[in-house]
Amino acid sequence: MSISAWAVTTGEMGMRTQARGLAEAVADEVTELTVGSWPWNGPRATPPWPTVIVSCGRRSARWALGARRASGGRPLTVHVQDPRRDRDRFDLIIAMAHDRLPAAANVLTVATALHDLTPNRLEAARGDWAERFSGYGRPLIGVAIGGSLRGRPFTLADSDALISGLQSARGQGGLLITPSRRTPAETLARLKAAFAGDDQVFIWDGVGDNPYRAILASSDRLVVTSDSVSMMSEALASGHPVEILDLGFARHVGFVQGLIDRGHARRFEGAREPAAGFGPVDAMAEAARAVRRLLQIRTGVSG
Repeated sequence: MSISAWAVTTGEMGMRTQARGLAEAVADEVTELTVGSWPWNGPRATPPWPTVIVSCGRRSARWALGARRASGGRPLTVHVQDPRRDRDRFDLIIAMAHDRLPAAANVLTVATALHDLTPNRLEAARGDWAERFSGYGRPLIGVAIGGSLRGRPFTLADSDALISGLQSARGQGGLLITPSRRTPAETLARLKAAFAGDDQVFIWDGVGDNPYRAILASSDRLVVTSDSVSMMSEALASGHPVEILDLGFARHVGFVQGLIDRGHARRFEGAREPAAGFGPVDAMAEAARAVRRLLQIRTGVSG
């Protein structure tokens, strides 16, 4: 029996990678669906029904439950993150510890965010950029920079803390730096000025192919800003030592502290030596196993 899935989100990349990644891990055929600003503005749910619906985000949760009603309850319905309402109507909810969902038979608590970074995709990205990164020597320090969140800007003080730490760590290896779409222009300008003329520092200018995945795969050590749970989770899945520039984003304080307390990462403070003893941390395998078990119970076929 072929397993099909709908991956339902409101279109934000962080949500898409989580829903799509889990759907791809358990299904043979995946269709991405994007709902609008209100659940009823999204695509109409019509047959043929999928085997499983994976949603991420509160508005997507409402749409997924509507599709389940329309189908007569046929698809297994899985939600990533806390839907905030109607929790008992999902077959499975996958949430992180800092979401603090009450314990329930249909709740799986995982250490990190889900994503679609498989070992094969990371290796392909590494190969695509191997020649371009070959001149930066070893060891390589990969740096993933986020930006402002609602209610908390990425400030010039944040930029200066990052640059100061990277200048200190620079003596231990070359730097591969990639900003995100949320990175302030002033931060990028300051980075370029700080490392002007240093041929062992790569800073992506936003033009052409995005090197983000290649940097995760190619680096010996990773530095990630704390504004993005997805970015931190993807870095941890790479298997390289991860250090977090903790900028005190209130929404992520619990997540960051949990990673540090469990020994999955350390705070970035410009140390020249990489963190030791950290292995890959990836919640995707655990989440996929849970979904496959439910699929096997429902259909008799594992995904």
